[in-house]
Amino acid sequence: MLELEHGFRVVDVYARLTPGPSDGDARGPTISPDRLEREMHQAGITRSVVFAPATSETSYVGPNNGVARHSVDRPFVAFARINGTKRSERNAAGRLHNAVSRRKDFHTTPSDVERYAYDDRFHGFVLDPTVDDYPDEDLLAVLDDVGLPLIVRGGVEAPPDVLAETVLGHSFPVIVAHFGGHPLERSLMHEMIDLLGEYDDCYLETSFVRHRDILERALLEHPDRVLFGSGAPFCHPDVALMEILTLDVSEDKLWRAFSKNVCRVVDALGPESELRH
Repeated sequence: MLELEHGFRVVDVYARLTPGPSDGDARGPTISPDRLEREMHQAGITRSVVFAPATSETSYVGPNNGVARHSVDRPFVAFARINGTKRSERNAAGRLHNAVSRRKDFHTTPSDVERYAYDDRFHGFVLDPTVDDYPDEDLLAVLDDVGLPLIVRGGVEAPPDVLAETVLGHSFPVIVAHFGGHPLERSLMHEMIDLLGEYDDCYLETSFVRHRDILERALLEHPDRVLFGSGAPFCHPDVALMEILTLDVSEDKLWRAFSKNVCRVVDALGPESELRH
């Protein structure tokens, strides 16, 4: 693809990085760190949040360390993937699971969260409830204490109302991926936008949204809560970027989505961070 010229400072908050074949059994496309860096540069993206793929019943210590290792001397900001032991209690199966579930060797522990938080290689956390369930109270308490942002994959199997009862409303920022409606579930995306009025520290990430009217609604109603995410390597950064550049909103709102908003959420994505790289 041709190199994009758009004049914006663009920061990407949603890119998956698989450091190597030993770092988990990744589902979907994989991409080398060098190629991901090259594609981000081609799209004019200055910094990217990267994280390991989700794999069920797997310790994320190795994959997280691999992502951090491959972020050195690259414009990548590593987030640590975590997992949990709890499920939504909206049905009997979830309540039964929670009654009998216990933390196993592959589960993230509160001490793991503390180590990640005070390790300067990591700047936040990532959770996919559809693969790894939700944090228990002990894990949430430590997430509250450290205060780093949490990216949560939202969608049909992790809808907005369940996210509200499990991870929203705490003292750490929550970035809901795909507007909470993956795959392309319009009603859930609208429901997630509605919830922005109730939760001050909740943000929406744009990858795989695809619906212009929904993106424009969020930017018009909550211009300070929308963060650009490419969804690489599932989507080429050029394509994801063009979906935002062609929206019928003001240039100021594009600036907010591309970089201004995320600088308030992730310190390592501020303009000053680029001076150190």
